[in-house]
Amino acid sequence: MAAFMFPNIDPVAFRIGPLAVRWYGLAYMVAFLAAWWILTRLDERWHLGLGPDGRATTVLAAVVGVIGGARLAYVLFYGAGVYWREPVRILQMWDGGMSFHGGLVGVLLAGVWVARRYHVPFLRLTDAGAIAAPIGLFLGRIANFVNDELWGRVTTAPWGVVFPNGGPLPRHPSQLYEAALEGLVLFGVMLWLARKERPAGEITGWLLTLYAVFRIFVELFREPDIQIGFLPGGITMGQVLSVPVLLGGIWLLWRVHRIRVANDAGPDIAPRA
Repeated sequence: MAAFMFPNIDPVAFRIGPLAVRWYGLAYMVAFLAAWWILTRLDERWHLGLGPDGRATTVLAAVVGVIGGARLAYVLFYGAGVYWREPVRILQMWDGGMSFHGGLVGVLLAGVWVARRYHVPFLRLTDAGAIAAPIGLFLGRIANFVNDELWGRVTTAPWGVVFPNGGPLPRHPSQLYEAALEGLVLFGVMLWLARKERPAGEITGWLLTLYAVFRIFVELFREPDIQIGFLPGGITMGQVLSVPVLLGGIWLLWRVHRIRVANDAGPDIAPRA
């Protein structure tokens, strides 16, 4: 049975005195810098009206929303009570333990606050964020691979990887599957959608829908968190949490379609966006 041995990658990228800078932290930093650059371009192109101050505030709010929401959701849904017995571990984010679904809720709440403060349409703001999101998803999954965490189920596939923390048998490199689908493919779709002007919320709708589909699919190859295991019916927590994301994305796309149909029928019966 052919397999690849996990490459010996140090999770610490470099050290500055006693400070250890990890690849996981660098992934977040690069992702937010990329989001700031994309937001700058879209603010000018879409005439959002944020300006330099608004863009900086938006990115800082997103940092707080993503990190806070992602960590809190992991503690609530994946922690299995461990963090309540050892609360200090909640702050040890360098050891992993972040939930995309919680980060999504956190960044949406941050977007509501930014939209109200700078009088920017909320869905237009989320569309801008949707274009940048796959970069963070890609880098985050690569960091998961480097950290030797969130690996897949045991496999006989020739591309299986023997992870040091995953036992002696080869496993699906599910982190790389997610990096490809949720990162590269999704980013390509977002760039294609952004090529022309679209109704507010359409890009966000496609991001949520495709992410949920990709995540539910990859969960078929990903090993469930050991502290939770499989849920009734053989489903995983990641699949359960992705269902509301999928429904939200479909609802946004239906809303955009409804507005298009109404506008084509005539301005007198077109609903307000």
